[in-house]
Amino acid sequence: VGAPGIAALVEALAAMPDTEVIVSAPLEQQSGTGGKTTEGELVVTDATTERGYEANAVAGFPADAINWALDGGIEVTPDLVVTGINSGQNLGSTGDQVSGTIGAARAAVAHGVPALAASASAGEGVDYDLAATFVVDWVEEHREALLAGELTGDAIILENLNVPNCTVDQLRGVVEVPMSPGNEGALTEPQDCTSTLEGPTDDVTAFNNGFVALSAISFEPAA
Repeated sequence: VGAPGIAALVEALAAMPDTEVIVSAPLEQQSGTGGKTTEGELVVTDATTERGYEANAVAGFPADAINWALDGGIEVTPDLVVTGINSGQNLGSTGDQVSGTIGAARAAVAHGVPALAASASAGEGVDYDLAATFVVDWVEEHREALLAGELTGDAIILENLNVPNCTVDQLRGVVEVPMSPGNEGALTEPQDCTSTLEGPTDDVTAFNNGFVALSAISFEPAA
């Protein structure tokens, strides 16, 4: 709940007109826990984000934080759940299978609520405020349909956004690509912010060549 990516995301979303943001996040860091959940009653305490926004801190996994909120922990059913911004990219098969950020987004969809998982590059010097602008752009693009209830039911939307560690002038824009079924280059290969590669075929290739990668997520992780 005290992560810098969450703080930047909340501040950016809360600055949007006519937008209410409710924060439910794990009490402690829970990287790599996928869609794990905790049996029994969850302990939830009042907290604040790194920048002082009121939050609910759930002693459990990322999916627990979503389940608690959508099972009655908060008083409203949100139009959208946004998870992240995670410190570290969630790409390829590793992201699909072990990402807590994606696991939390899947928990939202299991409750019938559209979700976007958002992550930024691992390492130092990451500009979470810049990454948050791409989340805001996504919300603005989908806002009308979300409010009309057009992205629920059979058409429910579940997507994964990854922003490489490039400057605003270097980022090559958002590209819609599938998540790679493999893992090569998903965690260790540095992003080439000067790449001229065109037409990336998957999220790992797009991200490592300076694109903001946007991918649909399956409702369940691949076997």
